[in-house]
Amino acid sequence: MLKNPILTGFNPDPCICKKGDDYYIAVSSFEWFPGVPVYHSKDLKNWRLLTHCLNDEALLDLRRLPSAKGIWAPCLTWCEEDGLFYLVYGIMNSMNADFFDIDNYVITTPDLCGQWSEPVYLHSAGFDASLFHDDDGRKWLTSLEWEFREGYEKPGVICITEYDAKAKKVIGKPKRIWGGGTDRGCIEGPHIYKRKGMYYIMCAEGGTGYGHSVTMGRSHRVDGDYVKDPENPILTSTAVDFNERHDSWFLKPHYYNPDSVLQKSGHGSLVETPDGEVYLVHHSGRPFKPELRCTLGRETCIQKMYWTEDGWLRLEGGGNLAKEYVDESKLPEHKWENTSIREDFDDPVLPMNLYTLRISPSSFTSLTARKGYLRIRGQESLSSLNRVSLIAHKLTSVKAQITTKMVFHPEVYQHSAGLVIFYDNMNYIYLRQYYSDTLGAPALGILQVENGERTEYLKDRIDVSQYKELFLRVSVEGRRIGFMWSPDGKDYQKIAPYFDTSLLSDEYCKYGEFTGTFVGICCIDSLFHTQYADFDMFEYISDDAVSI
Repeated sequence: MLKNPILTGFNPDPCICKKGDDYYIAVSSFEWFPGVPVYHSKDLKNWRLLTHCLNDEALLDLRRLPSAKGIWAPCLTWCEEDGLFYLVYGIMNSMNADFFDIDNYVITTPDLCGQWSEPVYLHSAGFDASLFHDDDGRKWLTSLEWEFREGYEKPGVICITEYDAKAKKVIGKPKRIWGGGTDRGCIEGPHIYKRKGMYYIMCAEGGTGYGHSVTMGRSHRVDGDYVKDPENPILTSTAVDFNERHDSWFLKPHYYNPDSVLQKSGHGSLVETPDGEVYLVHHSGRPFKPELRCTLGRETCIQKMYWTEDGWLRLEGGGNLAKEYVDESKLPEHKWENTSIREDFDDPVLPMNLYTLRISPSSFTSLTARKGYLRIRGQESLSSLNRVSLIAHKLTSVKAQITTKMVFHPEVYQHSAGLVIFYDNMNYIYLRQYYSDTLGAPALGILQVENGERTEYLKDRIDVSQYKELFLRVSVEGRRIGFMWSPDGKDYQKIAPYFDTSLLSDEYCKYGEFTGTFVGICCIDSLFHTQYADFDMFEYISDDAVSI
């Protein structure tokens, strides 16, 4: 059996595509760099992180974008006729005053691990843009056309326009074609498929919260009119029928289903195996209860589907509620080599599963300045939206232990370095070594930022001037987070109180949304941006099978 989620931690808005015997899932990355992670599988069961599509800072300018902006809902497709992968992605620049300013682009490559083309600007009509390759060679771009006018239903409706791949531009203005298959409202995430001469539109409805769902319609023409599936939604976490077209608030916690492990199930994407098996990937959340807070963010899940005789898509086993356990495909099992849970920084490049905020690590890290160490040059505070020197790993479980070994010599109070558990620039807990004028020596202590409010746990700080190196550890133990340190990596001492894991979540954080929690190592020099910290190792151990 397949156990959901298949991609744990922050992996929202999955889009699946197939080339030959290989299956790929692209997910959103928001303000994190590099952009658009792509996972690879040959059996729809075992997945590995393969690459990232946007890894050139010159082409991906995320600086100064607020949390939860940046790369939204990428669409990855393979066109056999062209011999190319197409990636359509949007950069959300602003949601101020409910305008949603986004720019949509497309890039192509014959090899996912090779060089991508220069971005082609498409339009700024709305978000979740998706490309469909018709069998007559034409290409069609769909998206949610964002509605900001008074008196109109928000967030808007699905629109379509043709894309000319040779001219590298869209043809004409988008045409509105689909207002949804239910009255849940908040339609988004469109994808178009073709089967037996019919065009099918798949969308997310109900808001990417507790009323989320997957819906479908079909038409004889790609630009409509589309007829609603009579049993919409085809997938959800709450079977309650509701009408909230008047309410564009996405979270909707009143639709929480206590009988479901997987909440917020929606934003689907479809793939079919050579044997005709049909699978749907979507995202879900696993909240702490009763607060309904999803620390791990939205995670990628998979469901087995089938086509009915009258041409509608249904969930294998009946019903429409997302299932935690799903029948495996008939595809031959293909396991990947286990990836290392400990990085000793002996290789000349950073491991693929480490991320930075908004900027490339090349500008503030070195793996050659000190052999066997990652050197991080300090820049702005962790609350900055500009240049932050943070190297982070997605938190994939609420049972995890992260350890690092650090050498650092702070000289003034503006210098700090250490280990952080981080949701966004206004919500994080930072175990840091810094220079204390009060002690007249380097100290170790905790700084917490909770919805923009700073707390320094000064009574727990420790004079560490006698130690040349420090081992730092954070332990996520379900609902609580504990920090420890050691001078030798053997005997660890707890520092400061336990913290509430659920506070790091979409639902609690006031300044960000849609993302998930990371753990990482960082350095700050808010004086000259020159002081550095050396990290000898970074170890991430988790039990991803643990349910909240």
